[in-house]
Amino acid sequence: MAVDGDEALLERVLRVYKPHCRYLESATVTAGGDPADEGGQVGVRGRFHIPESCYIDDTGHFNAVEFNICYNQMIYLLMAESVEQRLMRSFAGWSLDDFWARQLADMFIVDFHSSFRRHMRGRRFWGELDVVEAFEGDWGSGPFLFLRTTCRFGEADEPAAHGKVLVAVKAAAGADDLSAATA
Repeated sequence: MAVDGDEALLERVLRVYKPHCRYLESATVTAGGDPADEGGQVGVRGRFHIPESCYIDDTGHFNAVEFNICYNQMIYLLMAESVEQRLMRSFAGWSLDDFWARQLADMFIVDFHSSFRRHMRGRRFWGELDVVEAFEGDWGSGPFLFLRTTCRFGEADEPAAHGKVLVAVKAAAGADDLSAATA
């Protein structure tokens, strides 16, 4: 299943960013089953444009800060689409209003690895992100949903940068079992 990007949803997801840092221009979300089920995967492929760096003079290349910003924009869109389209049972009890209220305060990167295999200018490029595993666990302050993800960025056919990121999403108050809901 592929969901072509909903422009209004993308605009709303990116609203939390300063206007000059809204790099994700368009995206398609795909679902081949729930990542909580063996063999399932939910992903997103996006097109990006970074006209100029938001924090430093032009370095001439795609860097770790831009990698992180682009990753964040894709994971937020993927989660919003997962809520709206019911792509993952882990978000089955959520409404979009729940997502908007929790987008910044209750979502955390807990482990982040990126590698750059070759130079990439990083002005117009593509990015892909896949949720390869979804599981529940405790992160010291209560129950969390964890999303194990992989991502890639490139200008040509082959990716120039790769990453593995673990995201934690705080469970709603009173949620004992995040996987109890079904899609």
